[in-house]
Amino acid sequence: MNFARDSFKIFADTTALYHATDDVDARVANPYPEGSIEATLFAKNWIDAVQWHLEDIIRDPNIDPVAALALKRRIDKSNQDRTDMVEEIDTYFREKYADVTPLPDATINTESPAWALDRLSILALKIYHMAREVERTDATPEHIAKCQAKLDILLQQEQDLTTAIDQLLDDIAAGRKYMKVYRQMKMYNDPSTNPVLYKK
Repeated sequence: MNFARDSFKIFADTTALYHATDDVDARVANPYPEGSIEATLFAKNWIDAVQWHLEDIIRDPNIDPVAALALKRRIDKSNQDRTDMVEEIDTYFREKYADVTPLPDATINTESPAWALDRLSILALKIYHMAREVERTDATPEHIAKCQAKLDILLQQEQDLTTAIDQLLDDIAAGRKYMKVYRQMKMYNDPSTNPVLYKK
């Protein structure tokens, strides 16, 4: 099974597609069939790519404070969308392996498959941007060398993480590991659990 390797290709292709416009407000059609896991992975990386650049924009020291607040609200919404999509991916895996009976000595992983794929999506963005730094013609040789060293490490992480995720999925399929999904219980978004909101 090469689910993680295939997922990384979707993430890398989506990241490249985002940079065709490099516009946080750009709209593109999802190229994968509606309802497919591939479509969800595409949408997941698109959210990550947009948020990556929103985080860049908000760090502008000259940003207008009103604009910064609006941007912070947008980042908060993006974070929630990202979390919801990770949970959607984990639901896919729960359903996929629903008929697997864990072995008596089966163990649990430190994170669910979808949260590992979340890290892989972010890694695709890191690799893309570090490669662009290496290609810069206006940077010093020292900067290029430093970024090349970092890119080499990121590419090794890609190999390690895709291997680990595929091994995890193989183990779940064989009953050697079992899944538990803990839904995110973010308190600050909930008016009933954020004291700043419920004390108003």
